[in-house]
Amino acid sequence: MYKAYKYRIYPTDEQEVLLSKSFGCARWFWNYALNLCQETYKNTGKGLSRAYIQGLLPALKKEYEWLKEPYSQCLQVVALNLSTAYKNFFDKRAMLPKFKAKHGRQSISYPQNVKFDGDYINLPKIGLVFCRRHRDFEGDIKTVTVSRNPDGKHFVSVLIDDGKEQPELVPADKAIGIDVGLKVRFVG
Repeated sequence: MYKAYKYRIYPTDEQEVLLSKSFGCARWFWNYALNLCQETYKNTGKGLSRAYIQGLLPALKKEYEWLKEPYSQCLQVVALNLSTAYKNFFDKRAMLPKFKAKHGRQSISYPQNVKFDGDYINLPKIGLVFCRRHRDFEGDIKTVTVSRNPDGKHFVSVLIDDGKEQPELVPADKAIGIDVGLKVRFVG
């Protein structure tokens, strides 16, 4: 079963700059891919697959050198998130994906290669970042999302697979109702 834990992290000034660059690159790639999806749909009536969007990255990295600065898998997760956002839209579970702004909450996701080392979390291309772990967890790390709130505070959300089975929901045969209405009001 999956569980998520959220911790506050305290990056150094250099790490804050690296995180800001990573947030910016992920945001730019999201907006670029979203614009491309919208233009393709207008012109052809068809959408773009996640594999196609991820396939754009090598050429874009040659054209825009600064896209090489963040961890490469963070940008690949952007393509996954965009395709999931479109799938949720077409399944009528969410609104149409929107462009991301520089102001507000920023985030990047690491699908692997993140480790905890005592009071620190080791993020690829960022290094060891102090993490206030107020509770421990058991299980395998699946995804780590680093976010920055508008007030400048940084957090890390860790998705864990604890290996336990998800409990089965047993459907009830009969409906149960409870009448909590009172006929007499007691004043004491």
